[in-house]
Amino acid sequence: MSSLPWLASAQTKLITEAEAQTPNLQVPSTRAITRGPGISLLSPTEVAGKAFAFKLAFEPRGGAKIDAGSIKFEYLKQPLVDLTSRFKPGLNGNQLELPQVSIPTGTHPIRVSVRDTEGREAHTIIHLNAK
Repeated sequence: MSSLPWLASAQTKLITEAEAQTPNLQVPSTRAITRGPGISLLSPTEVAGKAFAFKLAFEPRGGAKIDAGSIKFEYLKQPLVDLTSRFKPGLNGNQLELPQVSIPTGTHPIRVSVRDTEGREAHTIIHLNAK
């Protein structure tokens, strides 16, 4: 079986032009103190849409572990677009890293959700702004 070196550097299109053109979903802003996992964006929110690296860390609390099956990425559009399958290949333990991704020009709200092994949930909205 031969290796496919081009596969490792293949670019992932996180959001299509058609998805970007749909109306934004109005999500009420909520704040709550939670004991759920932390979600930290490790890459900039201002990006070059044609090619950039996306990095995120999930931080379990209180001895719990991240439930990898609960991780979800949603593009906040009408209708809601489930992006989870586009992000999952970059998941490795409590880190998510996609070295080559692209998105159309504009601001893109993405809700990230995660749960730990004790059932505690956390959500955050990331606004990626592509120039």
